[in-house]
Amino acid sequence: MLPILYAGLVLGILGLIFGLVLTFASKKFHVDVDERVAKVREACSGANCGACGYPGCDGYAAAVVAGEAPVNGCTPGGAESARKIAAIMGTEAGDEKERLVARVRCQGAKGIAKERYVYDGYVSCATAASMAGGPKDCRFACIGMGDCMDHCAFGAIKMVDNLAVIDEKKCTACGSCVNACPRGVIELLPASQSVIVRCRNSDIARVARAVCMDACIGCGRCKRECQYEAIVVENGFARILPDKCTRCGACAKVCPCNCIVVS
Repeated sequence: MLPILYAGLVLGILGLIFGLVLTFASKKFHVDVDERVAKVREACSGANCGACGYPGCDGYAAAVVAGEAPVNGCTPGGAESARKIAAIMGTEAGDEKERLVARVRCQGAKGIAKERYVYDGYVSCATAASMAGGPKDCRFACIGMGDCMDHCAFGAIKMVDNLAVIDEKKCTACGSCVNACPRGVIELLPASQSVIVRCRNSDIARVARAVCMDACIGCGRCKRECQYEAIVVENGFARILPDKCTRCGACAKVCPCNCIVVS
């Protein structure tokens, strides 16, 4: 019986000593945390997407309170988050930024873009791209295996016939899909830029057309049709200047390859 009592006594004394040490350490090394950090964190979108340039919402919240990040830096949260964070910090949200959305600069769906081989490996755009450049003949095309969809925290992307399709109502412009695409097919563009050239193939017309039925061939008809000088043809494909574009859609009507769309 005595050995058991001694063992219990020793454990009790050790527990008391450790408790005192931990209490002392917690007071000695205590770091005051600004309660505003938690409030700013709560006002963020919660996506932890890194669009703000910081390691998740916690990192951004700490940076805001430290005066190192702007109150309107949470892109997914938009104007609402900016207003809430500004109120917490006792400042103004500033001018509201134009909403951005992710757009797919490709129309190379299955049956439109020519396939060079049947891919039967791990379902990943990045992996497929490393296999002789991917299954699609066009080196500028959306590979269509859903890396962008897998990285989207808002369910704004789905794959239709091996082509990414973005729901602009759900898109928060966090940029995760842009970073995930190994081909750079997705871009963040102003929501008001509704006229889009959905092709970036810079090959000569004959080569571009041979690999995709809807490839831009750089013919310049859209440029000649535009009365506002809002279109330039560079590197073999057309590009629209958003500051000059009036969204009239005249260019889309004359495009022989249907690669200009009005959303």
